[in-house]
Amino acid sequence: MCVQAMLCVCVCVCVCVCVCVCVCVCVCVLQEIPSKSKVCANVFCGAGRECAVTEKGEPSCLCIEQCKPHKRTVCGSNGKTYRNHCELHRDACLTGLKIQVAHDGHCRERKADKAVASPVVCYVADRNELRRRVIEWLQTEVVPDGWFSKGSNFTNILLNYFKNYDNGDSQLDSSELLRFIQHNESAVELSSYAEEESNRLLRSLCVDALIELSDQNADWKLSFDEFLNCLRPGFSPPEKKCALEDETYEDGAETQVDCNRCVCACGNWVCTAMTCDGEPATGDEEWSRHVAELNKHQVLTGYFTYHSNKWVIRKMGQ
Repeated sequence: MCVQAMLCVCVCVCVCVCVCVCVCVCVCVLQEIPSKSKVCANVFCGAGRECAVTEKGEPSCLCIEQCKPHKRTVCGSNGKTYRNHCELHRDACLTGLKIQVAHDGHCRERKADKAVASPVVCYVADRNELRRRVIEWLQTEVVPDGWFSKGSNFTNILLNYFKNYDNGDSQLDSSELLRFIQHNESAVELSSYAEEESNRLLRSLCVDALIELSDQNADWKLSFDEFLNCLRPGFSPPEKKCALEDETYEDGAETQVDCNRCVCACGNWVCTAMTCDGEPATGDEEWSRHVAELNKHQVLTGYFTYHSNKWVIRKMGQ
């Protein structure tokens, strides 16, 4: 495909004797605008980045917009499991952190000090991966119109599923949305953690994150229009940041509260809940105040709850 632009140069000459007469001559030349492949041909971008063409037609290295979906799980030096090398380097680019491949496969559970354990969280990459799988599954069910039969478009397929899993209130809550997603085993196969219990919790948290994407009235339920917008292939999910003490943090950023670790995930802080002697801080009022301090900086309608020695965010109505 050839893209061209017209470059014109005009010269005007004016002669004035009582009356001014001007003559202008313009010369226009078709100029080919170089394609991305040509502009980026000799440009090398580091891992996690790709070459893009600016409005001026110049090359620029930006964080990779979307990695290929192939699976070759690796463990990052930050203790997080990634679907493949590309996802690891993309996360490093987006967060500005130096993340290296520690080893192939899932990250191993740390048995040393419970106080530095990380909470179970649904990162933006996890949320987007779940959404991508659901959309791919739904697109396989699209049937074009035939000569003598009407097919099924993407909207009609979603409407049928919405009616099947709705309890009659014309909205899908998190449990109904999770049952819908579990309808297809490949879509729900998120496994960022070594323990299956943690992966089940991860899937539940990612369902919450999907609801938050398009829940316009903040009731933690999706109307059909919100449900459709959430899974619309052309919709580009935003990457929200976490706020704390007038600073903003990228997805995956961490902070320490006493002996506990808090992680930024999908725009919300998620924290472990341990005392400094390694015991769960289930009744610690001081810890609750710390969590509230983090939470008050977020535009969030929800609360922290304790699960398997870890605090996770749960939404109102759950």
